[in-house]
Amino acid sequence: MSTDTPTPADGAPSPEEFEAMRTRMEELEEELASVKADVSDSPKKMVIVATKGTLDMAYPPLILASTAAAFGYDVTVFHTFWGLEILHEENSKDLQLSAVGNPNMPMPNAIAALPGMDRVTTGMMRKRIAENEVASIEELIEMSLDQGVDLQACQMTIELLGYDEDEFYDGVTTGVGAASAFQEMVEADIQLLV
Repeated sequence: MSTDTPTPADGAPSPEEFEAMRTRMEELEEELASVKADVSDSPKKMVIVATKGTLDMAYPPLILASTAAAFGYDVTVFHTFWGLEILHEENSKDLQLSAVGNPNMPMPNAIAALPGMDRVTTGMMRKRIAENEVASIEELIEMSLDQGVDLQACQMTIELLGYDEDEFYDGVTTGVGAASAFQEMVEADIQLLV
């Protein structure tokens, strides 16, 4: 008696049922291998929508985008409203950090609201960034573009703020509307709003 094919005793399947189960298992393993091959052949896609243009909010979309690209993701970052400031070549060099209403600032709001305090807190943060050798916004933009991240500037916001397309970093995709961004989000594995 073979140990590969059980006999119908104690509720065991008959040899015919056992062979049918074995055949079905082989078919399922082939299907699974095919699905795995299809999934591994197509790159995963991430879309980030960047809506804020302060110094502290410029870092998250760029760090996430460059990191995901390093892991092989196809990454798009759609910058709209104040997030567009991150891609504006001149304005991105002077992004500010708001002290008012920021619970992580080591000062009460009454002091944070004094004239010039945003400049003071921004200076403190820029000093900390430099001391810890954290990449600048410009470096992160360059790194992201070098890794193939599609940094997109919202056309409506460009028009709203009165910018020219040549005011953005080289390599930034301009003329993108919300419909295009939405379509990319639909196709993405990961969607983030920052």
